[in-house]
Amino acid sequence: MSVNKHKDAPLLEVKNLETAFSIDGTYYNAVDNVSFTVKPRQIVGIVGESGCGKSVMSLSIMKLLPKGIGKIRSGEILFEGTHLEKLTDNEINKVRGKDISMIFQEPMTSLNPVFSIGFQLQEVLFNHQKINKKEARLKSIALLKSVGISRPEKIVDEYPHQLSGGMRQRVMIAMAIACQPKLLIADEPTTALDVTVQAQILELLKEIQEVNDMSVILITHDLGVVAEMCDDVIVMYAGRIVEKTDVDTLFHDPKHPYTKLLMGAIPKMDEDVEVLSSIKGIVPSLKNMPKQGCKFAARCPQAMPECLTNTPLLAEASTGHEVACLLFETSKPKEGVKS
Repeated sequence: MSVNKHKDAPLLEVKNLETAFSIDGTYYNAVDNVSFTVKPRQIVGIVGESGCGKSVMSLSIMKLLPKGIGKIRSGEILFEGTHLEKLTDNEINKVRGKDISMIFQEPMTSLNPVFSIGFQLQEVLFNHQKINKKEARLKSIALLKSVGISRPEKIVDEYPHQLSGGMRQRVMIAMAIACQPKLLIADEPTTALDVTVQAQILELLKEIQEVNDMSVILITHDLGVVAEMCDDVIVMYAGRIVEKTDVDTLFHDPKHPYTKLLMGAIPKMDEDVEVLSSIKGIVPSLKNMPKQGCKFAARCPQAMPECLTNTPLLAEASTGHEVACLLFETSKPKEGVKS
């Protein structure tokens, strides 16, 4: 792994990424021309409805797409200057878990039910560190303790089904940080957890990120989580980035109609609401994706006739605030972005 010597250089650069899946022999883009960067020690939030390509993008970075079905069609994924998309299976295995780790959505299905917690933690350590069994066990216990699990000496010998959802998620976090990665991808890390446990997990992630100086990509549906955790935010719709800016700007001055509707769907604590706001329609399937124009046009209350035929480019609406919407078509398109 090459090292970026410039202190301000991005840790991760994704450039014009297109990831496609085969349906009945034809490939359709689930991630369509996506570009963004993650700086050292930065937390970047990625939001959008289910089916918008958030998880597929993270799996592309990790090269965990299902073989024979999904593939990276074009684009570049650079981690510290190294092209991840060009690495062989053996080469990317040296990166996964060591330099880049991922917390998956559902801890019960991510953990192997037939192996103990300790066995699965030690497997990560054996893959990336020169360590003996005794040292690996002691480190596994220390990792469990570091993520707030009580009685780690006992839990290390137990199995996933013996733990609660919150404890399983803490185990997943322990596995992800075992080798002190530089980048952690957290894909809906609080899904299926109750509100109290969610808050504990998010607080734990923030603490670990600060202690280890990690960068984090946080994928979530919850804009409240984004407001609490993130530095920058990327809003995705139908495989494309529709808005990108820092977290304060997004919440105080959202530009894209989709972003505004997402925020409008959040009930206000100080307001009496009889009917919750919603976004009409659903995200189009890969096979039914519009061939031209804005992919959000059919659901957009501000859509104009040209929205159905002209594809909006990601452009600067203001300094550091990029939007892909024809309402801002007088903005200057970002260099290197294609339609």
